[in-house]
Amino acid sequence: MLDRSGLFLALGRPPVAATIAVAALMWMIAAATCRSQPAPTPPPAAAQPAAPDQPAPSQSAPAAPAAREENPGLINEMGKVLEKSLSILPTLKGTGEALDDLNTRAKDAAKDAGESLSRLTSPSSLATGRILCPVSANGASDCKVAADKLCVAKGFKDGKSLTTDSVQVCSPKVLIPGRARKPDDCRTDNYVTRALCQ
Repeated sequence: MLDRSGLFLALGRPPVAATIAVAALMWMIAAATCRSQPAPTPPPAAAQPAAPDQPAPSQSAPAAPAAREENPGLINEMGKVLEKSLSILPTLKGTGEALDDLNTRAKDAAKDAGESLSRLTSPSSLATGRILCPVSANGASDCKVAADKLCVAKGFKDGKSLTTDSVQVCSPKVLIPGRARKPDDCRTDNYVTRALCQ
């Protein structure tokens, strides 16, 4: 036959947290049952015949039950902490309310994005025309300068090119029959045709 220590070795040692939880639970149950028992009432006094020359003792009104004093015990303090922690937590929404809230947020975001996009692409901030992009020092076309010129011509400060157009321009020499084409006979010109102005 196994003694207690042998039983724990055979079954494995119980986790410490579980043991503490069981002990705390048992303590709370014992404290609750002690609290819930009514206080013993004193036995009624034996009726003694009153002497004829002494008046009967007057019955005073029963004392009002004293207000229950707050018990500063561990259980009471744990209850206060739990009540405070529950009042701090936000109320949880149901699935339907959460989906409605999410849909409302998505609609608001889409509306804001649409308004921003319509503000950017409103006809008052778009300039159309055809301005040649000048060739920069490195040989590439500088279409930022052309977009700025297009926007300034429409009464704005500066702009960014939205659409461009490319045209190959060749010298009339390429039309001569039998002439060999040279690398510098044709060039590509870029034009800004639409710009977003600010």
